[in-house]
Amino acid sequence: MGPPAGELSMKTGLLIVAWCVLFVLCWPLALLALVLWPLVWLLSLPLRLVSITLDAVFALLKALLFLPARLLKAGGGSARRAV
Repeated sequence: MGPPAGELSMKTGLLIVAWCVLFVLCWPLALLALVLWPLVWLLSLPLRLVSITLDAVFALLKALLFLPARLLKAGGGSARRAV
């Protein structure tokens, strides 16, 4: 789930305005940023995959650590109702 559409369009608009200001102040740097941005994005993809994998591993560890508590809670609640 990403950010709402309004927030995304506001972010994009601010990014375009910031790039235009950079283009006016220092056009070689603005053009260099425009050319290098896809390369930076490509280099960041493996790091995003590592992040997704680590999130999944930590979710699994959390589920394993809380499993005994969930089992005791489920078992204890049914035993009390039966009495």
